[in-house]
This record gives sequence, structure tokens and C-alpha cells, in this order.
Amino acid sequence: AFGLTEKLYGNDKGIIPAETRTGIKIVSLNLMLDNPTDPVVWRGSLISNTVTQFWTDVYWGELDYLFVDMPPGTGDVPLTVFQSLPVDGIITVSSPQELVSMVVEKSVNMAQMMNIPILGLVENMSYYICPDCGNKHYLFGESHIDEIAKKFNISTVCRLPMDPAITKVVDAGLIETITQMELMPIVNELMKED
Repeated sequence: AFGLTEKLYGNDKGIIPAETRTGIKIVSLNLMLDNPTDPVVWRGSLISNTVTQFWTDVYWGELDYLFVDMPPGTGDVPLTVFQSLPVDGIITVSSPQELVSMVVEKSVNMAQMMNIPILGLVENMSYYICPDCGNKHYLFGESHIDEIAKKFNISTVCRLPMDPAITKVVDAGLIETITQMELMPIVNELMKED
């Protein structure tokens, strides 16, 4: 998404993050593999140790924010992050499918059980706007995000559309150029936390 391909390296300070065109520091396991399509077939403890090392062994320098992109669900990675990093809050990402709603509820329950603040819910692939008629089409069915938000007394931050233009930008490694207005509620929510 950011167009990064150079391998990470380390020095006496630790692992040095890759840096994007605009100065965002990124560490990804993919930037450590010999071949980016190699599978990472690791058991939970090795994954947990690696996630912890991304916090403890990386020379991040001065940071305003640290985002950890986690896989869906309640597995080893979220558990490790919640237990070993100073988490100020999470944004849970969903999509309209009912099965995904169940996974999101599990994630929200886990965060609440571990006293991790939930900053809000984001629904990805919420709708598609037809370029010919301008109507919204709900390709994955009816949204359930407001029901989840109400059930857990958290806010729905935003619903993001499916947008082929964004897909092209991300595929080109230029995600930093996106100026989609639908993303502003996420930015505003994060800025409230300062």
C-alpha cells in the first residue's frame, strides 16, 4: 500500500523502520522476508514474540502515534498487543456481512474484558456508489454496525465505500495520497485522544 520494498536492517539502536515518502515509519514482517510471497507458518508463541519485538527492538524514535494493524478476531496477536503494549484505544474494523459482525462482537468483548478503550467502529466496503446513476448499492447486504455500536455503547465512526480509484492508488503504493472525505471521522476521532 505504501510502495515499500526495501528490506529492514538493524544497527546498534535496533531494527530501523522503513520510511514512506511522507515520513511514516513502518515495520512489517513482509519487509524481513527474502521473498514477500513466502508464507509465515509460525505457531502462536513465535508470532507473539515477534509482535513484542516490533515494540521493544525497533528504534522508533519520536512518535506521535503508533498504529498496530492486527488480524481479525481474538487470537494471539491481539492478546499480545493488549498485554504488552501501552494501548490507548482501538478502532475496530468491520464489513457488512453478518458473520463479520459476530467476529467484531468477539473483538469488542475481548477489548472490554481487558479494559482496552474502543474508540469506535469503522465499516469497510459498506457500499458502492454507481458512477452512472450516483446511487448507493449495498453489495454485501444490510449493515449491522449500528446494532453492534448500540449494543456496546460505542460510536460508529464511519462507513467507507468500495472505491475502485482507491484500489488503484493502493496497488500503486500511493496510499498516502488518498484524500477521501469519508476518512475524516477517523482522523477527528484520533485527534480527540491527544
